[in-house]
Amino acid sequence: MKVFISRIIPDIATNLIKEAGHTITQFTERRDLLFEELVSICKQHDAFLSVSHNKLNREFLSQCTNLKVISLFSVGYDHLDVGEATRLRIPVGNTPNVLSNATADTAFLLMLAVSRKAIYLHKTIARNEWGYYDPVANLGIEIYGKTLGIFGLGKIGYELAKRCKGAYNMKLIYYNRGSNREAEKELGAVKVSFDELLQQSDILSVHSALTDETREIFDKKAFSKMKPTSIFINTARGGIHNELDLKEALKSSMIWGAGLDVTNPEPMKPDNVLLDMPNVVILPHIGSATIEAREGMARIAALNVIAGLKGERLPFPVNPEIY
Repeated sequence: MKVFISRIIPDIATNLIKEAGHTITQFTERRDLLFEELVSICKQHDAFLSVSHNKLNREFLSQCTNLKVISLFSVGYDHLDVGEATRLRIPVGNTPNVLSNATADTAFLLMLAVSRKAIYLHKTIARNEWGYYDPVANLGIEIYGKTLGIFGLGKIGYELAKRCKGAYNMKLIYYNRGSNREAEKELGAVKVSFDELLQQSDILSVHSALTDETREIFDKKAFSKMKPTSIFINTARGGIHNELDLKEALKSSMIWGAGLDVTNPEPMKPDNVLLDMPNVVILPHIGSATIEAREGMARIAALNVIAGLKGERLPFPVNPEIY
């Protein structure tokens, strides 16, 4: 059968798919496919391994009912209409678990870099401003013993919590719809209300999915309830925070700093004022950008494709209800 892959990905994926007896078409141009191009190509294939964030909406799915499986090269699936895929009986797979460590490390990196204004101060060297010693200028914040608040304590949030507890003896609080008993037992994490999370966190790190419930939940009202010494970290989805409100919260000292691996919108424009703020660090969505994580994602994405083409249950289904 024929498989379309919308980016160049690690060879482990293509090797597995070829070994299973399928042929591959891989889009190699460094640009996003236009909607019409994507539909036209997918109509000619049996499986789609989606690597970019093209909107796989109802219109796309209705024109590509020939697809036996859609395999996402990501954990998140907010760019795909899962309900419509389920109605059309198209199984959808994602790549959970393998990028938890890499993304937790990115959140940890952001927390440290923001707390010491690291990127901003690095830029002062390039501007030849490293000279006069001023004991009260550009001071950071120490995070030892502070309170880490996690919005969405799943696998990634748990890995971050372990790092913060072990390295900095941080107190751990979290907000979830359900409870994370493992984190409570092993790390002493305490479940709190959303308002309590905002009010008590010294560092607030976002690790939830983007849903109708979480979309721009971190807005002016939320930031106004946070400590003026707090740091906001988002490595999940940019749509979870309102970026205009975040800018205002930082400008007005409603919060102290922010570290983002995801932006709203994405990609961020180079003239965005957040890029020049001393207490802000922005990364270009590199959460899973390690050799180990990307190879793990490629392997899982390929296994989802192979299972789907066999008519078998996907190893990692987003819509298991179709079975």
